[in-house]
This record gives sequence, structure tokens and C-alpha cells, in this order.
Amino acid sequence: MKHPLEFVSMNLRKPIFYFFLALTITIFGVFSFLDQPLQTSAAPSGIVSFELARTLDASQTIVNSWDSNARLTAAFGLGFDYLFMPVYALALSLGLLLAGNGKSNWYQSLTIWLGWGAFAAAFFDAVENYTLWQLLTGNADSLFPRIAAVCATIKFTILITGILIALASKAVRE
Repeated sequence: MKHPLEFVSMNLRKPIFYFFLALTITIFGVFSFLDQPLQTSAAPSGIVSFELARTLDASQTIVNSWDSNARLTAAFGLGFDYLFMPVYALALSLGLLLAGNGKSNWYQSLTIWLGWGAFAAAFFDAVENYTLWQLLTGNADSLFPRIAAVCATIKFTILITGILIALASKAVRE
């Protein structure tokens, strides 16, 4: 199996990675700012609390803890996140491509799988956001919080694993 971004020429990989990494960090900062009005006693972790609510009661309690401005901020954040998904997926996938370059077969295979996983994480993020939007706009289907929580858990697991594996590349022998 080949890495999804293996077609990017060797001399462009680092500059493109740094571009998407800087963009990811910048957008993440915007999300941190947007998340402040979403942090309530019902949602101490803001939007992440909503993502991981798991039950209809818990998700409705969170939405009800937000005033109209916070709900508007949450809606904007969910929409804006669709633009962020390809950015962080490209940053992580390129980082993994660089990390796996010239490493042992097992490590390189792991970075290839996780390179694909970065795009899978973005897909799970998109499904999660759709279900959260449904809850935010009053669709009280009890399946939505469960779908959102499962998708968020898978997304976070892939992203955190990918970041850790990319950072560990210095410790892995070639």
C-alpha cells in the first residue's frame, strides 16, 4: 500500500507540510477562541463536551446551557470545521509521510496506514458535525448523540495516534 500523498515530490513535502501545519495551528487557535462561550457548567470542555455527550438528555442539557449567541457560535464552528478538516488531514498525513521516510518497514507501514487514517478522521469529523448540527437545530433523535460520540472518539483516537507516531519518528531507527 502506498501513502496517499506519496505523489508529492520530495522537495515539496516539507514546505507543503509546514504550510498546512501553520494553517492548522492558526485555525485551531480560532477554534479555541470560538469555544470560550461554549464552556458552561453543562459543557466544561465546550464543543468537545457536546461531541462526547453520548445521550440525548446530555446533549440537550448542553444546548440548553448555551444562550443564543453561544448557539450561533456553535453553529458557525460546526460549519467552519468543514473547511478545517482537509487542512488538518493534509498536515497530519504529510507529517506522517515525512516521519516514515527511510524508516524500518513496520514503522513506514504504520505511517502509511495512519496517513490514510488522517483522511478517515476528517470523514468521521464530518459525520459527527452533521449529527451535532441536527441536535443543535432541534432534531431530537436519540441516535445522533451516540453517532457523534462514536465518530468523535474514532477521530480523536486516529489524530492523537498519528501525532504521537509522527513525533516518535526520531526515536525509530532507519
